[in-house]
This record gives sequence, structure tokens and C-alpha cells, in this order.
Amino acid sequence: MTALGSSMKLRVATAADAEAIAAIYAPLVRSTAISFETEPPSAADMRARIEATLQGLPWLVSLDDAGGVSGYAYAGRHRERAAYQWSVETTVYIGEGSRGKGVGRALYSALFEELVRLGYYQAFAGITLPNAASVALHEGLGFAPIGIYRQVGHKLGRWHDVGWWQRPLQEPVAAPLPPRRFAGALAR
Repeated sequence: MTALGSSMKLRVATAADAEAIAAIYAPLVRSTAISFETEPPSAADMRARIEATLQGLPWLVSLDDAGGVSGYAYAGRHRERAAYQWSVETTVYIGEGSRGKGVGRALYSALFEELVRLGYYQAFAGITLPNAASVALHEGLGFAPIGIYRQVGHKLGRWHDVGWWQRPLQEPVAAPLPPRRFAGALAR
């Protein structure tokens, strides 16, 4: 477990975190266009997602003072074709009471360190627009805007744009080794 400041800890997510993660995500699905899902996934669905992700990539959670999950971040494959294997898409969600406290920055920083250790070179993030807080977080962590999918999703009675941001994780090399699978523990 990684300590951050005096009150926040990070660790690898477990199946037991599924209910808390689903609770963070559900209001964003129901009431916003931040996620393009239209029905919140159940705790069982979220458990399956966590377990599938951890088969090869990191999924991290932050814990508040009481030991409850306050946010989460994970990486997923960018695309399926082999030449994309060194790139990932990243996602971070923070519980309403923990936003603006550095939780997203801490989760993403730990996630990026782990992705570098595993051999990844580029991270991508899609952000439904407008979302000034998410744009500020991503750009503050080194993401640069690369384009916008215009009116790509319809939710809550209107069309939404999704902006895409890219962040180099490490300097590319001429002959990269295939990325390693996440082993389920944060590097120390």
C-alpha cells in the first residue's frame, strides 16, 4: 500500500471493492454524460470488470481516512491490433466528497508509474465535453489535446462531443519489448 500525505492510501483494487466502486460510478452514469453508459453496472458487473482488468493491467483505488474507497483509476487496452500493444486508455473517477483534494492526481501518478514499469509508452484519455475539471486534471498531469469526436454520443436528450488527450509515459525506443502483464502488486 502506498501512503499519500497523512490521510490517503492507494492500493490495487480487489473484487471486494466492487460495491464501493459501483457506488462512485452510478451517479455519473445516471445523471451526467461523463460516462456514455446509460445504466449503472451492478456490483457484480463491476467485480467482473475489475477481475478482467487485473488479468493484465492495473486498477487502483484510493482509501479515505475511514478505509473506504474514495476513487479509482485503471488502464485498458487502447486498441486490439498488435501494433497498439504499447498504448493504453486510462480512466479515473473520484467520489463526490473526495473531488478537488488531489485524489485523482495521486491515483493517476501511481497508475502512470506502474504503466511505465510494465513497458507502456502512450496513454490516452477520452473526456466528454465540457468538463473543465477533468480537462484541468489531465492537462495538469501532462496530457495534451489531440482531437475531438464531434456529436459522437447521445445521452440525456442531447448530442455530446468527446475530446481526446494523449500523454507520453516514457521515451519511445526503436525495438520495444512487449509490455509485461500486471502482477497484482504495486512496484515499491
